[in-house]
Amino acid sequence: MSVLYVVFPIALLIAASFVAAFSWASRRGQFDDLDTPAVRMLHDDEPPHAPDASPAAPKDC
Repeated sequence: MSVLYVVFPIALLIAASFVAAFSWASRRGQFDDLDTPAVRMLHDDEPPHAPDASPAAPKDC
C-alpha cells in the first residue's frame, strides 16, 4: 500500500507533463494543417529536363 504514495505522484507528474507538451504543441501550430502532409506524396514531381533537341553537326568522314 505504501508504494501508492510513490507511484501516484509520479503518475500525476507524467500526466501533467503530457498535457503541458500537448498544449505547447497546439499553441505553436503543430496541429493546424493535418490534410496537406497526407496528400503531399501524391503531387507529381517536376518532369526531368529533356536533353537538348538541337541537331548535331554532321561529322566529316
